Amino acid sequence: MTLEAWYAAVGLAAFVFAVPAVRAAERIAWKVHLVDVPRAGEIQERPLPRTGGYGLCVAFWLAIGLSFLIVPESLQRLAADNRRLLGLFIGSLVLIPLSALDDYKRLSPLPQLVGHVLVASIPVFFGLRVEELATPFGVVAIPDPIQGPFAVVWVVGMMNAINLIDSMDGLSSGIAAIAAIVLFLRSAWFGQASIAVLPIALAGASLGFLTRNWHPAKVILGSGGSLFLGYVLGATTVIGGAKIGTAFLVLAVPILDIAWVIYQRLAAGRSPFQGGDSAHLAHRLRLLGVSVPAAVVGLYGVTATVGAAVLLTHSVLPTLGKLYLAGGVVAGISGLLLVVAKLSARRLETPPNAQPRSE
Repeated sequence: MTLEAWYAAVGLAAFVFAVPAVRAAERIAWKVHLVDVPRAGEIQERPLPRTGGYGLCVAFWLAIGLSFLIVPESLQRLAADNRRLLGLFIGSLVLIPLSALDDYKRLSPLPQLVGHVLVASIPVFFGLRVEELATPFGVVAIPDPIQGPFAVVWVVGMMNAINLIDSMDGLSSGIAAIAAIVLFLRSAWFGQASIAVLPIALAGASLGFLTRNWHPAKVILGSGGSLFLGYVLGATTVIGGAKIGTAFLVLAVPILDIAWVIYQRLAAGRSPFQGGDSAHLAHRLRLLGVSVPAAVVGLYGVTATVGAAVLLTHSVLPTLGKLYLAGGVVAGISGLLLVVAKLSARRLETPPNAQPRSE
């Protein structure tokens, strides 16, 4: 079997496994009353099962297990990478009860953060480290004492980036799938076959989940799913040689959206963890009258465009083109956030039935 056929088999298997696994998780949710009831300010309009992410998680690991059963002759697996993968698996097992508790009880930010740090620390215990960062000016070595903590902070950040953007049908799973495909191609081009199989399996499982999550959704990720997506994406970038710059750019929409919301809340003298203000980009687009499918497809387009640009500038050596790309992405998405925030704020200030004033 060729590597290309192996990748295709694992990705397709993840998709196929996800469809029945998500349906099963959906049925279980109604039986155990693990259902999300919309709160004030949320885009969701009706109760939905919060268990879709558990089915996605099962599909992902089944596909990874399959990748160990069907192995191309040219594949080489490093012992260190296998240890990190074991840590990733154990961490995901710990994530399940923590996420289920949040899905049931809606935990406050502090215990959630403690749980996220605990989960992210498990693969670090198994050897996950950020040893160096690739920049447009060259590779920067990370001092040994902070390699592990750096990895924890990065993985926790990615978990929350995906979790907080999970406010609209199909949004977080679709963006995660696009990011995973970009990471897969980057890893494959670097010849990291045993690493590349992780994001392609995640992409397949995410697309399988999307068959039940596209608007109008039948099931949502819940904390277990959104945190799992961010957890695997974050760890994969580190296992595969710290492709942190790639992940940051491809996921610039949720990352910069979070930064923008935190800034706005702090500027208003509020806690950055206090929601209910419709401050996220997805909420702002809905305030402007953009439909859920249109908003989701538009944000897919932004993510895919950035991903394509990252792939077009792919090179082993540092180049200034990467610096220009990073600056353009940050400036462009920041500008989008600012324009949408201004327009939506103006819409909020205008009474729904207000008539234009004659001069």
